[in-house]
Parts: sequence; structure tokens; C-alpha cells
Amino acid sequence: MNLQPQVLSRDCTFSLPHTPSFNLSTEIPPSSNLTFGSSLHQRPLSLPHKLNHAPSASPAKRGVLQLVAAYSRDRESAPESPAKALRRILDLPGVHQAPACFDALSARLVERAGFQCCFTSGFSISAARLGLPDTGLISYGEMVDQGQQITQAVSIPVIGDGDNGYGNAMNVKRTVKGYIKAGFAGILLEDQVSPKACGHTKGRKVVSREEAVIRIRAAVDARKESGSDIVIVARTDSRQAVSLDEALWRSRAFSDAGADVLFIDALTSKEEMKAFCGISSPVPKMANMLEGGGKTPILNPLELEDVGYKLVAYPLSLIGVSIQAMQEALAGIRGGRIPPPGSMPSFEEVKEILGFNNYYDEEKRYSASITPLSSERYGSKGSFSGIWSRTLRVKITGRDGFEKLDVRIPAGFLDGITNIVPALGGVNIKELLNEAADEMGGKVLLDFNDTIGDRIQVFLE
Repeated sequence: MNLQPQVLSRDCTFSLPHTPSFNLSTEIPPSSNLTFGSSLHQRPLSLPHKLNHAPSASPAKRGVLQLVAAYSRDRESAPESPAKALRRILDLPGVHQAPACFDALSARLVERAGFQCCFTSGFSISAARLGLPDTGLISYGEMVDQGQQITQAVSIPVIGDGDNGYGNAMNVKRTVKGYIKAGFAGILLEDQVSPKACGHTKGRKVVSREEAVIRIRAAVDARKESGSDIVIVARTDSRQAVSLDEALWRSRAFSDAGADVLFIDALTSKEEMKAFCGISSPVPKMANMLEGGGKTPILNPLELEDVGYKLVAYPLSLIGVSIQAMQEALAGIRGGRIPPPGSMPSFEEVKEILGFNNYYDEEKRYSASITPLSSERYGSKGSFSGIWSRTLRVKITGRDGFEKLDVRIPAGFLDGITNIVPALGGVNIKELLNEAADEMGGKVLLDFNDTIGDRIQVFLE
């Protein structure tokens, strides 16, 4: 069996096994495009000089390379970003439903119900957090704080209601950057004047065409400056404030400015919805199914897909049923009754929803043992407890004096690798790490010459 890394390009790219453990008998299929480099924590590994891939390369060198490959693969297997997850969903066929949440609990319920993504509703957050109407009273800081609690409570991507950006173009940039830091996958920005309000209420006013487009350009610039791929949903309220033609013009302009999803609020008929979905193809279109009496016709998901929509929000369902359920429960309590069985989850169900059982299971991992401490059992020679703060440096120098590899890996990473480490140069490097864990300063763990003349060095820094 050929144990050598397969060179796929001139920059020494090679791929890694897709298995949870690594050993020297593992073949390396062409799949993951790993490249070596000296800045392991900041960019892909990129080797300045080709590694020697001759068949005579020693098992020690192959072990070193697979160790580095294992660490790089571990880093690259991190979950995808929220924005990338949302973009992947938008690329899937069909229309995607996104109920609007207003706090961490409602977001968690959306995820538990099986939805792939959700919105935050400024209307509902203003109601739940402030007990006030959505008339521009809630602030940027309050929305970001609420949003961060929501995004941290779920693993599905969340699109945040960014209102009108809370000011001019510079405010829009700050808003976008703040929403990125809060963990949002997308941000919805509208063209209303300040103070803004719910799009289905009376008296809507919008800014000029120029200012509306500038807001979207500022959002795109903020995304670029942040190195993010947050999805920008551009909303116009000009259908109600001006006309359908104005709303269609602005939507096209938003698309040209770099918006990822387009949204005209308060369309009044299925014909208007079709006209909207017919512009700026293939930019995804969003529908807003305002429950309980909005201006837009309520269509089911299949009808919305047939019209041409990709994304549909349900802004009031959760806050609406919550209000009614609380009112009914309070009326019962005032009359001397508690909510009857079936009208609310059991206490055990509530605990499950909130994660009590998961908490108890995880807590067991950190339970202190009542067994007396033993230096034999817990001493430095058998523990990796102090290793994670140390760095393992792997260096390979060719016989011509050129540096072939120089990378740094958290030493504690080796705690999860069982097969590859003991094979390095016939020495159990884990044992060497344990012995050196309490030593201050640097220490040479391995230093030997390969059969082809390359010098292999492993340091603990």
C-alpha cells in the first residue's frame, strides 16, 4: 500500500482521509485540498518547498505529515457559518418557510418544529421586550441584544430585522456589522423614513430613491469590510407609500446594488405578487404572510412557489398565539382555575424543551469524584491537563538546508489522536509530552534525520 501523500498540484496540495482516527496505514484519497503553510492558525498550510514524496520516505516523516493533516482537517471540519447555511438553503429547490421569533425560547421552538431557518420580527420583539408598538421606539442596541440571545439559542440560520438601519448610510454600516457580530445569517433592511413602523399600518413614508439605494450599497460595503457573507434582504415599503411601479423600480435597483433577496411589503393581490416575482431573475423573492388581516393575500407554500417566491415569513403567528394563550390562562387563574391538561405542556415537557435533561447529562461529565486524589493517577506524567496552553512545533529541513515544513499545533490536540502519534520515529510522543508538561520554556521532543536526509524536529514550546 502506498503511504505517500498524493501530490495534486504544484503547491503541494494533498487530501486527507475522512475517518475519525488516523494511522500510518491510512490511504490519502484526493478529496480535501489541504495545503501546508507556516501560519496554521490563520490560513491554509502552504509549503514553500516541495516535500520529498519518494517511496523511501520514512514512516516517521509520514507520521509527522499525517499529524499535521489531522489537525488541519479538524480545523476545517468546523460547522458552516450561519450565512453560508442560509445561502445553501436558498439554493435548494422549493419555497422555504421562516416563522418569525421574538426571543430565545420562541426561536428554539421554531427549530424544534423542524424549520430550516427563521426571522426575527421587530414588531414582535418590540411587543415582547418593551410592551410597545412597532413605531420606531425600539433601538438598535435593544434589537442587537435580543438578536444575540436568539442566535445563541439555536443552530438554524436567523435573519434579523434591521428596520431602516437606524439612520443614514453610516448607521446602516454599523447596523450590518453589529448584526454580523451578533450571529445573524441575514439582515432585512427597508427604505422607510424615521421613525419607521409596521408596513401594513397606515401612513407609511419612504426615503428618496437615491437614499434607499445608498442604504443597500452601504450594507454591501459593510459586509465586504467585515469579511462576512451575511445575506442582505432588501425591503421596500413604497408599494403602500407611492405605487407598485415605484416598488418594482426600487427592487430592481436594490438587486443591482448587491442585495441577495428582494421583498416588497404590503402587495395587495396575487397579480402584484406575480409582477414582483417576474423582475430581477434569478434573485430570490420573499413574501410576508401577515396573519390576521394584513394587506397581502394569504397563500399556501405551494401557491407561493408557483407565483415565484423562494422565502416566506410568518411575522405574527408566534406572538399572536402567545398573547391569546396568556390571556386565556390569566382569565382562568383569575376565576380560580389553572390551565387544564392539554392546554399546556407538562412540567417534564417544559424541562425537555428548555434543555434540562441535556444539562443534567453534560453536568455528569464534570462531576467531581469522591475518590481521594492520587499522584499516581492524577500526576503530571499521566495527564494532559496543562498541555493545551502549550504549542507543538513540527519542523522539517531538507538536506539542502531549505525549510520544507514549519507549523505549530496546540499540543493538547494530540490527546484525541490514538494511532498516529506513537509511530513518530518509534517514540511515543504522547509520553514525552506528559513528561514535559510541567517544564517551563521550550523542549526538543524529537530530532532525527530521515533516510533521505531530511531533518525532522518536534518541539514543545
